Amino acid sequence: MQLRRTPQTVDVLRELLEAPLEWRHGYDLCRCLGLKSGTLYPILIRLSQNNLLDTKWEVSEGGKPPRHMYRLTQTGKRFALECVSEERTIATKQPAFGV
Repeated sequence: MQLRRTPQTVDVLRELLEAPLEWRHGYDLCRCLGLKSGTLYPILIRLSQNNLLDTKWEVSEGGKPPRHMYRLTQTGKRFALECVSEERTIATKQPAFGV
């Protein structure tokens, strides 16, 4: 799959893997990851366009505006596991500084 695996994208995938069946709001992901919306939402859009995320609109209640929600597809879960695993492998192969 040709999708840029930036550190921020891997962070989003890792966070979604914590509970892959749960729907998450973009605002919640921004808070958890410390990412700005201008960074997070383009990542979510790319993941969705590549069929790695399911998306839906939350039904609004009590006058609150509807919010977009996200969760990993089965393909997205496999891709996320691959990315996180690959990142760990790279991290363990990096030499320690000062040795």
